[in-house]
Amino acid sequence: MTTLVTGAAGFIGFHVTSALLDRGEQVIGIDDLNGYYDPKLKEARLAQLQGRNGFSFHKIDISDKDAMLALAEAEQGIGGVVHLAAQAGVRYSLENPYAYVQTNVMGHLTVMEACRRLPKLRHIVYASSSSVYGGNTKMPFSVEDPVERPVSLYAATKRADELMGYCYGHLYGLPMTGLRFFTVYGPWGRPDMSAYIFAKAIFEGQPIRVFNHGDMRRDFTYVGDIVAGVVAALDRPPKAADGAGVPHKVYNLGNHRSERLMDFIQVLEKACGREAVKIFEDMQPGDVPETFADIEASRRDLGFEPRTSIEEGLPRFVAWLRDYNNY
Repeated sequence: MTTLVTGAAGFIGFHVTSALLDRGEQVIGIDDLNGYYDPKLKEARLAQLQGRNGFSFHKIDISDKDAMLALAEAEQGIGGVVHLAAQAGVRYSLENPYAYVQTNVMGHLTVMEACRRLPKLRHIVYASSSSVYGGNTKMPFSVEDPVERPVSLYAATKRADELMGYCYGHLYGLPMTGLRFFTVYGPWGRPDMSAYIFAKAIFEGQPIRVFNHGDMRRDFTYVGDIVAGVVAALDRPPKAADGAGVPHKVYNLGNHRSERLMDFIQVLEKACGREAVKIFEDMQPGDVPETFADIEASRRDLGFEPRTSIEEGLPRFVAWLRDYNNY
């Protein structure tokens, strides 16, 4: 099968593309290589993919309607789509809200419109986020829980993606699965995420900012486990009966462990071989004190079973960071 991966030079997109190529698939990757974080990291990921048998790449912004429709017209053999391109980051949504609507809402719409023109399409898998649970306090977060209280614009755009996906499943019969990712980390990770920020600061002797005075918990999920869940979802298109007549489903992909932030930092310190200088601060706007994934549905329907603890995953990330940044 030929699979289109949007955001192929991104953190999760790179790993998903690699996994699909490993099992012999043809992959068309697209990415706009934007400057939200250093494009050199995206280019380095892309360099790992280019030249691999079965991979082709197009530099495209997913919100560019004409470019996306032209791609669909030229690549009529696409059977699966893994839509991971997005404007990420809760905090940046306070600074540049327009980028989130342009990429996460308009981009999502444009991807779906392009998919309507693919005659061999079997399934669209797209990235949602644990952020959609917003101000919910019931733990763990279940896909059956209401998600009507977003606390960041990022979360609101990701919930909008889910509603738009349901709508297109209803209107056009597009089989779609949304995956709510929980705090993904691992090799080739994003520089705006906690593992990278903390480890870089520790190696460089800089202080780390610890929000809510360390009273935070996260369901940290290793990227290899996330990739296994994405590929399993891609292989299992929802049937109309699965969604009360609409071929659209949503699942959590998390580690099913809510880890104390201070424990996470301690494991990271051990992997780096030195102690962090910590500055304790209040909670930031748009943030939440805890995330915790209920993965019963994804276990049942996708065979999803996360296997990597932070004690295993963080040293792998640190080993990659040491090599990438020459620490």
